[in-house]
Amino acid sequence: MQIQAEALIDAARSQTGLEDFGEDSFREGLEVLCQSASDEAALSPLGAMAVPGAIHGCLVNRLRVTDWLKRYPEVADERIEAPFVVVGMFRAGTTFLSYLLEKDARHRPLLRWEAGDSVPPPTPEGLSGDPRIATTRATMAMLDQINPRIRVVQGEEPDGPTECIAVLNQDFKSLVFEAMANLPSYGRWLHQADHGSAYRYHRSVLRLLQSGGARGRWSLKSPHHALHLDALTAAYPDARLVLLHRDPTVLCASVCSLITTISRTFSDADHRAYIAQHWTEMLERSVSAVEAFRKAHPEVQIVDVQYAELVSDPLSTMRRVYAAFGDELAGQALKAMTEHVESHPKGRFGQHSYDLAEYGLDADEISERFRGYVQRYDIPLERRGNA
Repeated sequence: MQIQAEALIDAARSQTGLEDFGEDSFREGLEVLCQSASDEAALSPLGAMAVPGAIHGCLVNRLRVTDWLKRYPEVADERIEAPFVVVGMFRAGTTFLSYLLEKDARHRPLLRWEAGDSVPPPTPEGLSGDPRIATTRATMAMLDQINPRIRVVQGEEPDGPTECIAVLNQDFKSLVFEAMANLPSYGRWLHQADHGSAYRYHRSVLRLLQSGGARGRWSLKSPHHALHLDALTAAYPDARLVLLHRDPTVLCASVCSLITTISRTFSDADHRAYIAQHWTEMLERSVSAVEAFRKAHPEVQIVDVQYAELVSDPLSTMRRVYAAFGDELAGQALKAMTEHVESHPKGRFGQHSYDLAEYGLDADEISERFRGYVQRYDIPLERRGNA
């Protein structure tokens, strides 16, 4: 099956009645993605519908966002001040920490439903009751029926915080599609691409979303950011960066399990060898990219958080994070976070188990490969277990 970029562009324009996608920055990534998905992903019949469908959704939202920004130029004056950005690493607790940040009423998380269906921007009254939430919930429920394991390994809610890649993918520079399918050519292109345009688009979407009146300090998250801190901080120079760390032996096994679970939904082929090689390298590149950024920008504050610390004492961890940025965790925020911790035990959707051997990975080799990273951040070792 050949996925044609121009056909998808035409379909998005036909559905919306709109023509202008804004910057042409999305086109190269779209074309590489379509070719890679056609030639390399070994999509199942479901995947052959789902991947073009996801691309179509990105193009439709981009058209609507661009149109809204043209019709309401005052959106460009919206200010985004000192957003919290939870950087990663992969599978190191970014979702848990982002849900804690969301409990602070002063914060404004990027919600799953609005990331992919951004126009019109929500009002404060409609933020938790917008009809688009029900549409997103129905889509997620259908995917849960097809593959219930997805809910176990990635327990997002339709009206809860989501990863920034859900917006970055609308410039076709994010890890969304690599999680859905195995795309070596697209992955190589993505690694070399300039991500500045994706973060500029991301900033425009956040401005649009808050322009309806649902404002606050943005709380954002994605392990993707670790790979592109220069582009992120160019868009958000005052960002409050929080970097999560976890035993890389566990991270490698857990991310391989996650990607296998997701991609098996859309392909019947066995991609485990590629997943093990590619996503382990992705983690290694993330570590190297963060270190290079820190060396080049010692003036940028990054608060380091150990996964073990977050899980064992989340409230003390959050107090420390707040204090690092000159704030105090108290009052409504502390009460809401405490209630969330007590009512959301780990593994409520089931346990995510993993096995390095399933991917041909050796724990000792992984430990040696990441020895410098573990020593630099004094990361507690877990070895095998559940994530």
